[in-house]
Amino acid sequence: MFKLAAVMALVAGPAFATGLEIDVGGEANGTIKIDLFEDTAPLHVAQIVAIAQAGDYDGVVFHRVIEGFMAQTGDVEFGKGEDTSRAGMGGSALPDIPAEFSDKPFARGIVGMARSQNPNSANSQFFIMFDQGDFLNGQYTVVGEVTEGMEIVDQIKLGTGGNGAVVGAPDKMVAVRVTE
Repeated sequence: MFKLAAVMALVAGPAFATGLEIDVGGEANGTIKIDLFEDTAPLHVAQIVAIAQAGDYDGVVFHRVIEGFMAQTGDVEFGKGEDTSRAGMGGSALPDIPAEFSDKPFARGIVGMARSQNPNSANSQFFIMFDQGDFLNGQYTVVGEVTEGMEIVDQIKLGTGGNGAVVGAPDKMVAVRVTE
């Protein structure tokens, strides 16, 4: 279990990561590479890195996928195992993170942090944009951008249930690695 102080220590240190490699399995199969924006959202990036390094993202499903909008994943509490029916309702054992809004626009391939109505409630869940989403600008924290594998993102099983919920067997992040 990490504490906010541990996350802050990561942020205060030297550059700790530049990205993620996510192996996806299901209808989509392949690797997505993401450049993380440490300078734009240092607290959010530190939390994502800590969760990935602990192996907690491994096996987490893409639980909310809306055609032409985004694919959401990262619920380490309810998003893996045999029963993922509550995926999207949880987070991690780490504390929520204060918003780190920027002027980076939500465009195709941008990675943003999911949150509740409270702007300071992001924790472990994130989403990858299929297309432009200007209505999110300044409302959600941008944490990175897909640099390779957008064709894999495009193949992630689409949700058909309420609010983009994936019905049946969702695609998942088989393994998530931090890259330097």
